[in-house]
Amino acid sequence: MDALPVLNVGLLKQEVGAYARTIGARNIASLYGVTDGKAIGTFIEQDIRGHLSSRYRFAAGNAASGIDFPELNVDLKVTSIRQPQSSCPFRDADQKIYGLGYALLVIAYDKTDDPTERAARLTAKHVIFIEAERTGDYQTTFGILEILRRDGNTDDIDAFLEERNLPIDEIGRARLARRVVATPPLLGYLTVSNALQWRLQYGRAITLAAEDSVTGLENLLA
Repeated sequence: MDALPVLNVGLLKQEVGAYARTIGARNIASLYGVTDGKAIGTFIEQDIRGHLSSRYRFAAGNAASGIDFPELNVDLKVTSIRQPQSSCPFRDADQKIYGLGYALLVIAYDKTDDPTERAARLTAKHVIFIEAERTGDYQTTFGILEILRRDGNTDDIDAFLEERNLPIDEIGRARLARRVVATPPLLGYLTVSNALQWRLQYGRAITLAAEDSVTGLENLLA
């Protein structure tokens, strides 16, 4: 028997896009009446991993890696279209500017229940891929790029970061301001809220993905 091919990012995007197009045709009895978004998300994530593992070889994510596909540097996020957001581990304040350090594959679904079949139906409304460098906070990166465009210096950036209430001390903020001036970030597409864990909101990324030629963002249902 031939060994299974190795999963790569291109195949991952292709397979998840194809999966998302077909899941709406299934009756899922185990999710009938379920309103817990975490349980629904876990079902989809496990279903996708099972689908992929029957076709490809890949390293599964674990607590140490913190993401679903560590060898591909991609994390899978499943969220309801009614409130497209999720959380992720906080590493440092730099993530809000330079991105999480890994790409995101986001599925935004809608769920309905069929009382006749006593089964749930899941419809993938959006499937988007966000490159790692674009997973920063939109408002923060936009503001930084505007300051730099107007010839702002480290003092200007430091003051802006203080206004944004980044979870970082004064010394760390000064270091980050110097880094920003030396290496400006790319514009991020997420809304990243400060918390013990980052809270990621995908509404802007979903809207932008519907447009043509947005760098670093891909609509996998197009």
